[in-house]
Amino acid sequence: MAVERNKRLLQDLLLNAENQACADCGAPDCDWASYTLGVFICLNCSGIHRNISQVSKVKSVRLDAWEDDEVKFMASNGNSATKAKYESKLPAFYYRPTLLDCQVLREQWIRAKYERKEFICIEKQEPYSAGYREGFLWKRGRDNGQFLSRKFILSEREGVLKYFNKHDAKDPKGVLRLEQINATFQPTKIGNPNGLQITYLKDNSTRNIFVYHEDGKEIVDWFNAIRAARFHYLQVAFPGASDADLVPKLTRNYGKEGYMEKTGPKQTEGFKKRWFTLDDRRLMYFKDPLDAFARGEVFIGSKENSYSVLDGLPPATQGNHWQYGITIVTPDRKFLFACESENERRIWMEAFQKVIDRAMLPQEYAVEAHFKHKP
Repeated sequence: MAVERNKRLLQDLLLNAENQACADCGAPDCDWASYTLGVFICLNCSGIHRNISQVSKVKSVRLDAWEDDEVKFMASNGNSATKAKYESKLPAFYYRPTLLDCQVLREQWIRAKYERKEFICIEKQEPYSAGYREGFLWKRGRDNGQFLSRKFILSEREGVLKYFNKHDAKDPKGVLRLEQINATFQPTKIGNPNGLQITYLKDNSTRNIFVYHEDGKEIVDWFNAIRAARFHYLQVAFPGASDADLVPKLTRNYGKEGYMEKTGPKQTEGFKKRWFTLDDRRLMYFKDPLDAFARGEVFIGSKENSYSVLDGLPPATQGNHWQYGITIVTPDRKFLFACESENERRIWMEAFQKVIDRAMLPQEYAVEAHFKHKP
């Protein structure tokens, strides 16, 4: 009888709005709970909690037997109260992962919260909040494709992230200005669970750098240090802006990536298979997903400025092996692409339409004016 009563009480707790989304990643269906922390969590996050068993002990809400005192503890805590405690000093710039984010981001977020208590003790945030960070990352060579150890220095005061080809070198091999940097985790593309892609603009073209660190905490600290430095840069650049306005600008994930076929500006050349990345309003294409530079870039504006995306290719088009075409119309010309499947075409078109439906910002008109359409 007690077992059944406790199950009903837990089910009632799950009906509370605060407990209907995972306390750590926001996923629905919180069928698991940490009975030492007092939070309801999803299946994926419960696996991470099991790895910090000295802090968190988990049970299935539906399948396991619960003691009376465990249920009382869940009732007196819950997701809102526990978040208020363990995220009380969470910096605005710190990346809060969702269910769609990679394993290393979600695991380090959970470890930072409950194991290291970084968002209760501000002094524990020094590795990413100090404005200066120095260390070694494995960086992929631009030409040879090998990952080699390189020294990186992030300096908020100088406004740069720089790296050195030799550990004792005085002059950096590369200097990335903070206002131009983006960073996004790419474990599948890089082939490492801690793989991070850093991009910046060089001569109005995007340059890719691929790095990783063996230690998950190290690479996530680097990622959040970049976000912290950009946050403070943007606070100076836009003094009237709120945190809510600035945080979405710190780093961004790509709208869509994958293979498509493309043809040239005359539309008489054969179609070639290329790797495409949609980064905000830039559609870039590469011969290989890990190329340092794009073979070409296309600016995608808004529908108010005569940009549109059409299903299919012009009737006379020839040379495409893949049958599922997309035409992007710009004020200057049409760009023709072909996808391998109908599902891929649908996802690409939704991603393009989302960009086209968004009104252009004043600074984007300047980007459009200087943009070079490369065939």
